[in-house]
Parts: sequence; structure tokens; C-alpha cells
Amino acid sequence: MSDGVTVRVDGASRGNPGPAGIGAVVEFEDGRTPLELCSYIGETTNNVAEYRALLLALDEAFKVAPSGRLTVYSDSELLVRQLNGRYKVKAEHLRPLHIEALRMLRLFSSACVMHVAREENRQADLLANLAIDRHYKYNRG
Repeated sequence: MSDGVTVRVDGASRGNPGPAGIGAVVEFEDGRTPLELCSYIGETTNNVAEYRALLLALDEAFKVAPSGRLTVYSDSELLVRQLNGRYKVKAEHLRPLHIEALRMLRLFSSACVMHVAREENRQADLLANLAIDRHYKYNRG
């Protein structure tokens, strides 16, 4: 049985800041059915949503493949470059999220965080927006 996991993450904020949702797809090398995760996270910025989507995915990936190999795909250039040390985290409100993401990434035997085009991250994007849509469908008369 393979212990490799791939996660695809995306955050969406309508208004930036505005209503926000997160989405993630957790894929398994052993062929198990991928997990699709989405959640409405309230009013926040797109960058916070990107980090929160990553944290959700990392938590789920660790449950199913503790200490395994991890590959993360995100269409957020800022997120990827901050996690790979190419950009500093200048926004004070992102620092705790960044620190927690780095802590969680270190739990895996190896972790690679890669940038992909939005088109290659479509399912995570759909899930993030679905979370917002569901929130308004069920919470607005």
C-alpha cells in the first residue's frame, strides 16, 4: 500500500474581504476514491482562505497518511512562494497561518508545494465556491 497523498487546495473570497469558502481534494496513490472537502469560513480575504484551505487539506491528509509523502498543488502564487521561502510573509494576519502550515508540512516524510494554473486546480476552485453558494442558499431567506 502506497503512503503518498496529493492535495489540491483553493480559497475563494467574494469581495476580498468578503464571504469566503475553502475547497480541497485529497488524492491517494493507492487508488482510493479522492476526498472532496469544502467549508464556508465567513468573511475574510482570499489569502486567508487559501491558507485555511491548505490547513484543512493537511489535517485530512495527515489523518489518512501520517508521516507519508505529500504533494500540494495550489493556484495561489503567494501561498506557494511563501511556503517555499521565496516570499516573506509581510501581512501580519497571515503569519500564524503560515507558521501552522509549515508545522503541519513537517509532519510528513516529504512535502512538496507546487504552483499550478487555475485550470489545473478546477475541482478545488469549484468546491471553494460551492461552500459559499451553499451558505447563502441555506442562510438567506
